Amino acid sequence: MLRLGGAMSQYKIFLKLKPLEKLAADSSCPLATQNLEVNTKNRNRAIKANHIKYGPINLSDNSYWLDLAKHWKTDVASAKKSKCDNCAAFDVSPSMKRCMPGMVQNDGYLGYCHMHKFKCHSERTCYTWAKGGPITKDRVSATWLKK
Repeated sequence: MLRLGGAMSQYKIFLKLKPLEKLAADSSCPLATQNLEVNTKNRNRAIKANHIKYGPINLSDNSYWLDLAKHWKTDVASAKKSKCDNCAAFDVSPSMKRCMPGMVQNDGYLGYCHMHKFKCHSERTCYTWAKGGPITKDRVSATWLKK
């Protein structure tokens, strides 16, 4: 409650805040970019799912890259070139950047994964990586948000 002083002191103003789910639904930001619980659940699901295997959690984990190379039937050097920052579903458009919390680490940056619905790190990847990214235009981002 906000109380006003002076001649208007008899008036009370009540402010009602929207829950995060409503805020995200009303805005152009995906829910996972505004709600840490939703983002964490989606990210953890992507880490654990055998068909996704988002990672590596520790960027220096060479065993992840070995497994990925084996899965894709390629070498480690080639597998390491297929990261979120060049995936077709990785959104770093100007409108999506406004949804992000900002720079969080020195070894990469956050974008939004439209495939798995969470904020992902540019230097990671997953089994569902797709050539053709990142998304850098607002109109392309808007198209993905409608899917």
